[in-house]
Amino acid sequence: PPSLAMASDPADGHSTLKRCLGVLRDARNDSEQFAALLLVTKVVKAGELDAKTRRQIFDAIGFTFPNRLLTSRQPPAGCPEHTFRALGLTLLACFCTDPELAAHSQILNKIPTFNDILVSPCNPDSTSMVDDVYQCLSAVLATTRGPRELVTKGTVSALCQAYLNGSYGSERALTLLLGLLAIAEARCWQRDAPHLLAMLSKLSDDFLKTEDTTKFELCEVLPHFIPLSPPLTQDSQGCKCLHRLYKGLANILGSKLSQSQRDPALKLAACLVQACGSEWIPAGSAGSKFLALLVNLACVEIRLTLEEPNPLEVEGKKEVVTACYILIEMGIQECLREEKPLLEEMQKVQLMRIMEEAFGAVIFYLRQVKQEELQDPFIFASVRILGAWMAEETSFLKQEICELLPFLVYYAKKLFKEGSPAASLPQPELVSTEGSGLPQDALRFLLPGFCHLTAEDRPRDILISEGAPALLCEYFLHQWEVLTSQPGSPTPLTSTEMSLQTACGIFLNLVVTVPDLIRREKTFSSLMELLLKSLPLLLPQKDHLVLAANIATLGLMMARILASSAVLQETQSSKDFFGAAIRFLSQAHTAQADPGNEGLAAAVSPAYASAWADVRELWFLGMQALAGCVPLFPCLPQAVLQAWWLESLSEFLTRVAPASLDFELIAAFQGVLVELARASQPCRDVILSHHGGEWANLYGMAALEQCLSEQ
Repeated sequence: PPSLAMASDPADGHSTLKRCLGVLRDARNDSEQFAALLLVTKVVKAGELDAKTRRQIFDAIGFTFPNRLLTSRQPPAGCPEHTFRALGLTLLACFCTDPELAAHSQILNKIPTFNDILVSPCNPDSTSMVDDVYQCLSAVLATTRGPRELVTKGTVSALCQAYLNGSYGSERALTLLLGLLAIAEARCWQRDAPHLLAMLSKLSDDFLKTEDTTKFELCEVLPHFIPLSPPLTQDSQGCKCLHRLYKGLANILGSKLSQSQRDPALKLAACLVQACGSEWIPAGSAGSKFLALLVNLACVEIRLTLEEPNPLEVEGKKEVVTACYILIEMGIQECLREEKPLLEEMQKVQLMRIMEEAFGAVIFYLRQVKQEELQDPFIFASVRILGAWMAEETSFLKQEICELLPFLVYYAKKLFKEGSPAASLPQPELVSTEGSGLPQDALRFLLPGFCHLTAEDRPRDILISEGAPALLCEYFLHQWEVLTSQPGSPTPLTSTEMSLQTACGIFLNLVVTVPDLIRREKTFSSLMELLLKSLPLLLPQKDHLVLAANIATLGLMMARILASSAVLQETQSSKDFFGAAIRFLSQAHTAQADPGNEGLAAAVSPAYASAWADVRELWFLGMQALAGCVPLFPCLPQAVLQAWWLESLSEFLTRVAPASLDFELIAAFQGVLVELARASQPCRDVILSHHGGEWANLYGMAALEQCLSEQ
């Protein structure tokens, strides 16, 4: 009605609104309701309403009227066909400014309607509808349930189509997509991979072709569209996108850039490395030059930043340096790669020298870290990348690393003992490391470097003086709990299992170089107890053979040192352990047909074949350790007899061609057989009754021959 004409003064508008709401309550027919609603929406559009007023509108209208308006197909005379729909959307957009209402099921179930409007052709007189839809979707995204609802109800594909079609408001579609991917990337890619790939295709094409500042803006946008899974390299469209991104980055990084232009380019490159390793960089001269340039720029950035007195006070610097860490980790891996290397030998030498300088800056930075900064995720990232360097290279910067060891042990101990939010943030990794089980697991990244360092006198002494062995024993016990708490027998090698294997390597170094430490430190008795219990559980699980080999060998070598400890005195757990260790050692070899001859040849057992490269050295060490244990443990000869090992070994040595056994294998068998024959008459009798004297002579086992000939 004309009497309700809209006032131009906001104050008058509020009074008009009150009258409209009154009319709505008292309306006798649809035309009166429509007139009042029309004015309500005009008030809503005219300017900012406070939360109280918006709530008044909702309390008066509820969802019933907007729902009717959205579904009504008959517009008022002389009005566009979408008039009612537009009014309904304006009201919903108003309601969505209240977070509680934005999360309401009546809003969430309108998501398909919102999507339809985004993908429909937009006339000049329907742009306000699109604006309202984007306002509603933005509000839904900000709620707890919103992202999941948007993904499951198809908003990702609608936003992609809206952007690709260049529809009205397409930049808002991109902004919403970025927000949705930031919250639910994996779910988005699982459901809408084809649409997201189409987006990446468009954005990467723009990135390659554009020659203005848009190119650098796209560096910020593109990482959101590069999924960690599924890998882009598995898809032909993904591979084309990657090639365009490579060429675009090569153009950028080969030019003279300002800091603000270089930083986003480095972050994009790091994102590609995280998702695809170095597979996105083509082989050949151009690719190798680009890779070398990328690592070089990363090293320069690290040095320029971390060698400053207050390096990280500049906004966003930590993110850039963390991206550079990802790039130099790729550099380390490529310098070590022997099969189909991207880099030439001279490039590798040059990059190792440049990376050494960058790691010098990382060490310099870590030496300045204050106690109150230890929770900073950037410290964790810096320790992690240094761990990656130490894992592969300990000859460079040895002095500097030795001086930093007390800090590294203290930091790892602090995170392990107290727990830390620092490491729970996503850390840059080139390989997935699911299953760590520890949010504060800095030690995981330091273990390989510690394994190298415990083989050398000076760093080993520092690690021992800083309490690293006791920390590592505690860590091993905890990681074993994590592994055994995981259901079933997982086939992929988890980071937990890898950590346990590497820790075993460290303990083996300590057993060989400082046996007194094993006797002296009580914590090693606890470790011994765990090893006794764990091997019988682990050995039957064929997926864990390498870890079982580590535990068997470490357990046997420690048993020689701790033979008098209570845990090894004829306990059931010690008997079970020795039985399992004998099974591991006795089942490694078999006789099989020799293709070149008619007879049989010695071979690694099929169950061991795939892991033999990792198990071989441990098996020989284990045989040596078992031979050393036989005189110390009276139960061992009996365990060997119960396992029928002597009979099966005798049959094996009798059946195979002597030339098929190398000297090292013959020496390993002889070492154990001699100790058994000396320690146990029943073992000696079994060997003799199975023609031991003959095959000892045949294989040149002089020590065994002499032992068997003695009375």
